Amino acid sequence: MPEIRYYEAVSQALAEEMTRDPRVFVLGEDVGLVGGTFRATEGLMAEFGARRVRDTPIAEAGIIGVAMGAAMTGLRPVAELMTLNFGIVAMDQIINHVSKARYMFGGQAQLPLVIRAAAGGGTQKGAQHSHSIESWFVNAPGIRVVMPSTPYDLKGLLKTAIRSEDPVLFIEHEMLYNSKGEVPDGEVLLPFGVADVKRAGRDVTIVAWSKMVHEALRAAELLAHEGIEAEVIDLRTLDPLDRDTILRSVLRTRRAVVAEEGWRTVGVGAEIASQIHEALFYELEAPVQRVAAADVPTPYAANLEKLALPDAQRIVEAVLKITL
Repeated sequence: MPEIRYYEAVSQALAEEMTRDPRVFVLGEDVGLVGGTFRATEGLMAEFGARRVRDTPIAEAGIIGVAMGAAMTGLRPVAELMTLNFGIVAMDQIINHVSKARYMFGGQAQLPLVIRAAAGGGTQKGAQHSHSIESWFVNAPGIRVVMPSTPYDLKGLLKTAIRSEDPVLFIEHEMLYNSKGEVPDGEVLLPFGVADVKRAGRDVTIVAWSKMVHEALRAAELLAHEGIEAEVIDLRTLDPLDRDTILRSVLRTRRAVVAEEGWRTVGVGAEIASQIHEALFYELEAPVQRVAAADVPTPYAANLEKLALPDAQRIVEAVLKITL
């Protein structure tokens, strides 16, 4: 299979869906002439023209508002927010309008809208550009939340997102854009709500998503030298959540660690840990452990940023705490 980069998987998925369905169009800051801040929309304007690849002003609430109106009138927009942190200024549009429209109109209004945005730390972009705030959106019913970790998953999930009748927030990690992975030629479609076991193991379950999947896999390699076989589950979508795969794995390993890059307090990890405790309390050998970012704005200084963000070593420490 050909090997491509994470950002190339974005452009492949967009190009294929725009070719398949003339209602699909792209809009956002610098998506056209520049080809996107992370090169993810490179070449699309040349192939599909300025009518279907629309550069917009720096006005995130306006981008989402236009995309929502387009979706409600029969088009299938893919709106890029450049970074999810900028989505904070469009929260009213996303949470109060996009996620609620189908419910408020009694299902009469379809909302096939995808919002793409980069997120995550590790690039020294400071306190306003480096966060993983997926928990804010998972907490709001009515919008799907997708966070792929590999080029293959990204392409398959983005194509599914574009064909979905529900609004989808598609979060891509900035540190993964240059990562490579095999993606087969031809159609790739992955269903929402189906997690992927990236590594099988018998002693402990590590649940992760996005870049933390790679940290979890590195941790599993380190743990193998200690004779501990860790199973790594990549959730791929946070809404819908594949609860069955998580519980089946933990029922077998009887120990679990949830690893996320978002803040620890009231994070997605807290919800998953709670669900495991509720379902399997009497089956567990130890309390579920959580690995997350420190509850501070992400620092600019490289040494402080490294301290604030979780990594493989912290996952190893959490696993050893419940396996030794």
